[in-house]
Amino acid sequence: MKILITGLNGTLAPRLAEAARAAGHEVIGWDRAAVDIDNEALSAAWLSAQSVDAIAHLGMASARFAGWLASRCPNFLFTSTVMVFDHQPDGPHDVGDTRNARDDYGRYKAACEDAVLLANARPVIARIGWQIDETRPGNNMLLTLDDWQKRDGRVAASSAWTPACSFMTDTATALLGLLERPLPGVHHLDSNAEEAWRFDEVARALARKFQRDWRVEANEDYRHDQRLVGGPSGLSPLSARLAR
Repeated sequence: MKILITGLNGTLAPRLAEAARAAGHEVIGWDRAAVDIDNEALSAAWLSAQSVDAIAHLGMASARFAGWLASRCPNFLFTSTVMVFDHQPDGPHDVGDTRNARDDYGRYKAACEDAVLLANARPVIARIGWQIDETRPGNNMLLTLDDWQKRDGRVAASSAWTPACSFMTDTATALLGLLERPLPGVHHLDSNAEEAWRFDEVARALARKFQRDWRVEANEDYRHDQRLVGGPSGLSPLSARLAR
């Protein structure tokens, strides 16, 4: 299968590309320097010439582009976020819950979801939480906590927050499965969905696993059961990778 993956300069998309290539698939990216996504005629000609079998849209682009891209390929996957849900009302958040984001990022992702659903009869929309990886830059929980320790001399972690979170390689494997065996609809991919680890527990477990000397200090500054539940697929639990 030939797969177009957008966002290959980002955080999660390279892990998906690694998993796809390891499974024998051909992966191509979208070079925006060569093909301007705002030039619809040029984009259409380039994409048609690629003859892709599937598209995984993980890159940051407008909702208009997300809808346009979804219209070009039946086997289309869009990666969204838990941030489409605000912390009030509290979670856990089911696939059928009303999206009520108040921040710009969450509203942006919700708009992309809507555009994809209008443009493609049977898309896959995969909502994910905070990703964990040993090396990938970007929005990566492990490296973010490293930064907090360096900046503040401690890792402040709310025991009143139950985060949606997963190891990046597990998320990539799940996304690849949804490309290989498309199951249209909204999927919530969260390794914390069943076990409900608190954020301070996750931070301490990561410190042990990756031999970090963080000073983890629990507080209750942020209250939210953020877990993503429901939907037709899931991920291995955090306990498969971390000791509680």
